[in-house]
Amino acid sequence: MLKIALGLLLGFGIGAMTRWFDIPVPAPPKIPGALLVVAMTLGYVATDRWLGREPAQSAEACGGPTGEVPHEETSPTDGSPA
Repeated sequence: MLKIALGLLLGFGIGAMTRWFDIPVPAPPKIPGALLVVAMTLGYVATDRWLGREPAQSAEACGGPTGEVPHEETSPTDGSPA
């Protein structure tokens, strides 16, 4: 949710600054611009679904939401894995 709020704030800020300083809008014209956004969104979603069909090959090294990578427990006597 924070990313969405920051993205909207950044977008409004860039739009306001370009209007304030009379800089041309950094976007294509209305209809082609809207079609470009739709095409990019569809491409992103299609690629995400296509890549998501196979399980991750490095899932065991993934830190998950906390970022902590699971470690093997070591024996206190010799330092070898338990």
